[in-house]
Amino acid sequence: MVTISKKPLLPEDYKKVLFENERIIIDKSTLTNIESCYNFLADFARNKIIYGVNTGLGPMAQYRIEDSDQIDLQYNLIRSHSAGAGNPLDPIYVRAAMISRLKSLSLGYSGIHVDAIKLITKLLNNNIIPYIPEHGGVGASGDLVQLSHLALVLIGEGEAYYKGTLLPVKKIFLELNIVPLKIKLREGLGLINGTSVMSGIGIVNILFAKQIINWSVLASAMINEIVESFDDHFSVVLNQVKKHNGQQVVAKAMRDIVGDSKLIKKREDLLFNGQISEKIFKQKIQEYYSLRCVPQILGPIYDAINHAEDVLVDEVNSVNDNPVVDAASKQVYHGGNFHGDYVSFEMDKLKTAITKLSMLSERQLNFLLNNKLNDILPPFVNLGTLGLNLGMQGTQFTATSTVAENQTLSNPMYVHSIPSNNDNQDIVSMGTNSALLAKKVIENTFEVLSIEFLTIVQAIDYLKVDSKLSSTSISTYQKLRNLVPVFIEDSPKYKDLELIKNYLKQNNPSIIS
Repeated sequence: MVTISKKPLLPEDYKKVLFENERIIIDKSTLTNIESCYNFLADFARNKIIYGVNTGLGPMAQYRIEDSDQIDLQYNLIRSHSAGAGNPLDPIYVRAAMISRLKSLSLGYSGIHVDAIKLITKLLNNNIIPYIPEHGGVGASGDLVQLSHLALVLIGEGEAYYKGTLLPVKKIFLELNIVPLKIKLREGLGLINGTSVMSGIGIVNILFAKQIINWSVLASAMINEIVESFDDHFSVVLNQVKKHNGQQVVAKAMRDIVGDSKLIKKREDLLFNGQISEKIFKQKIQEYYSLRCVPQILGPIYDAINHAEDVLVDEVNSVNDNPVVDAASKQVYHGGNFHGDYVSFEMDKLKTAITKLSMLSERQLNFLLNNKLNDILPPFVNLGTLGLNLGMQGTQFTATSTVAENQTLSNPMYVHSIPSNNDNQDIVSMGTNSALLAKKVIENTFEVLSIEFLTIVQAIDYLKVDSKLSSTSISTYQKLRNLVPVFIEDSPKYKDLELIKNYLKQNNPSIIS
């Protein structure tokens, strides 16, 4: 089980719940802290003006709410802001958002009743997935719209997915004997006023991005084997004299992959032996940049993923709503911890980094498909009859167009602030939009990598070099060939690519951390 406690929640904890179906439990001391915070606020707010308890919301905070209307205010807030649009957010991202909201609220600074925490946990453990549309909040009072759809389910209204079917929540709760949340103080505002959707999506993006860079390093190493490149461009000395951690990590990973390869060559054996007499060299002196500069290209991407992970971990383990209720100092603080700029900025950087990775993949693919560049493979790695058969030609169009979409999607969302909420929210983060665009770029990149890997294994079969590959490369080749057999005659490739894409998403070669 994954325990929600004082300990930080890490991406690995999300992975256990989202991909390995582990259950969540709440530490008893955590529940005690939440209850203490609620009790303090309930008492403290009686003779004071507390935003969202006895005031209106947003620009209507200037209006006092009578004691008799305070609970209705919370219900009105949830119902009125359940106003999302567009496609439903994929279940894995909804559950990640729920985990993020659960963690933030569990820190005991939100003043909500413990029943809300318990009910979110019950939904997660019973795999009840609220219907949350992709389009909604602007990421400045947090993910108000998307989180309202979560809150709507908690109060027993709206729709949710259960056992793969979208159903009225009332029906699901009745079947499982679940009692809807009864608002007691500020559970409406407390549930929706935070960055949990953008950060939940962001954490999943990080998990997939870490897989993607592993696959990209592996693909790069395998292509270097295929062309029998020299080993000095990923050597220790060359990469250590440039003082970037990511570059050195990627170079080491490439050395580890090809360590027992019979194809990688040493420059001193062939070019430094004093026996070369040609005026025009048959041996390639240096590879194209997409093969030779892999540590310098993937290095900053590795660093960007790690930095984004650090920021997202800080975010999900933070109190990110308003106001902040501190029972210890017996004070309530009003501010803007709901603002999603940290997430928005990192998701923009992440999608830019993964787009560059997809561009590297596309250029490596083009190198393999263009016989005039590689000089060892037939056009489009065509194992059939040239002219009659077309090989990988059709798949290149898909890769090229998908990378082009990534390039357009990489324009920053962080700087696209549009004032809203009667100009109360006069500068906003658009954090969830940024996270969703990064999600799309990541999905696209898995598609490009699937085309690249299909081309790599076809090239290996054409050259008949599988017995000379490194142990890591031959293992990858065999696993992919178990999914997709070698082909000579032309056939539709979309199902093969889907198989490889799913394999890449569901497995991590763990070459780099």
